[in-house]
Parts: sequence; structure tokens; C-alpha cells
Amino acid sequence: MAAVVAVLALAACGTVEPRADAAPAETAAARDQLARRSDQPPSRSESVPTPKSTTPRSTTPVNDASRLRTLPSGTTQVIVVKSSGFGTSTGTLQAFEKRAGAWAPAFARMTARLGSQGFTDRAAEGKPATPTGVYPIGSTMYGIAANPGVRYSYHRLVENDWWNENAETPGYNSFVHGADPGGPSEALWETDPQYRYFAVINYNIPVKEADPPRGSGIFLHVMIPGRATAGCVAIAESDLVKVLRWLNPTAKPRIVMAPAAELDRY
Repeated sequence: MAAVVAVLALAACGTVEPRADAAPAETAAARDQLARRSDQPPSRSESVPTPKSTTPRSTTPVNDASRLRTLPSGTTQVIVVKSSGFGTSTGTLQAFEKRAGAWAPAFARMTARLGSQGFTDRAAEGKPATPTGVYPIGSTMYGIAANPGVRYSYHRLVENDWWNENAETPGYNSFVHGADPGGPSEALWETDPQYRYFAVINYNIPVKEADPPRGSGIFLHVMIPGRATAGCVAIAESDLVKVLRWLNPTAKPRIVMAPAAELDRY
């Protein structure tokens, strides 16, 4: 009887070791108990290694251009201008080109300045904000300086070259040479360094009738450090020259402008 009590006491500690003086039947019973315990599945509290996944991770790069859904099918160059929100006048410009069906960066990210009121979904004449949306690049590039080697038509500005920003005239939101069109029209040849080189962003081209007018003269031009724009997008002159030389009309380029969180709209 004493031997049985000893076996039960040891079993409560989780291990059963048969005593050397135990009877053969008692020793066999203890071994059977150990064998049964070794066949039990592990308890939930025990750690069970989880097999590592063998599924390969995707190697497709994710970038802002890959988020866009409304670009024309033939577009193989896109510029993305974004900011942290609607109210900031500082953002970034990224240029992408399509290679083997996937968007890849053409250059490193560039610092950009926007309108002093940041982005807007409702641009209007005289409002210093950059319009959101997707737009083509105008067919002619301009500049006070000589052609830096662009693939577009290039017009070197001379005296009496204006951008008509007078909504009361037929040539509203277009380049004109001659007399001052009036209103807030810009004397392009005098706006240095901003218009040393620039590309036209075809916002409100062709003009859509609206009251108040939807705005005019939205360009990609040279940045003055520390200064916002009146609604255009501005980058450093060296960056601008790289972008203007890179743009190719046969690639049907587009420029997308919006806060980062809104890019999925386009």
C-alpha cells in the first residue's frame, strides 16, 4: 500500500519514476502511464512552430503613377505633383515613364511650390491656388532664354508676348503677341526668372464658360526659392530643364496635380 501512495504522489508533479524496490506490476503500470502521456496532443499553452510561408512576395514596384486609373491608354509619360494636403503651398514633383508595361521613376523626386493657397478643386480667376486634376502639356513651350533642347515646339519670348488672362476677351487663356489684352494679363517677356523656361499646363484649355471664370495661365515654370506661386507649379531651374527635355509629345504626357490622399481619384 505504501508503494502505491508513493507512485500517486510523484505523478502529481508531472513525472513518474518507478522505484527500484517497486513490484514488477507497479513498474509496468508506471511505464504505461508515461507512454499514454507521450501520445497526447500538446496543450494550447504550448508553443507550436508556424510553418513559414513559401509564397513569393510581389516584386512589382508600387509608386504614385501606378495608383492612377484615368490616364489615356497611349500615355507613357506622367508627372505627378502632390502635397500633404489642400492647404499647403509646398509639395513634390515626380516624373514617371512606362517601361515594359509598368511605371518607373524617370528622375529623383523634386521639391515643388504651388499656389499660396495650396491645391483647390474649384479654381477661379485671381485665386492663388493650384487646380487639381489631370491635364495635357501644351503643344508649345516658352522661355525668355534660348531653347534648352526640348522636343516640343519652342518660342523664345520677345517684347509684347502676353498670356491673355482677361476673361472678357475672345482670346482668354491663350498666348498672344501684340497689344496688352488688359485685365490681369501677364507680360511674359518681363517675368524673370519664373518664365526663363516654362511649359503650359492645359488647365481650362479649351476654355469652359463659368461664372466666375475658371482661371488661366497655369504653367510649370522656374521656382523662386522660398516663394509660392499664383497657382502654377514651380521647381528649381535645373530640375525644370531636365523635365522639359525629357517630355516627349509622342508619349502623350499628362500632369496630375492633387494632395497625396486624393490621387486615387485619378
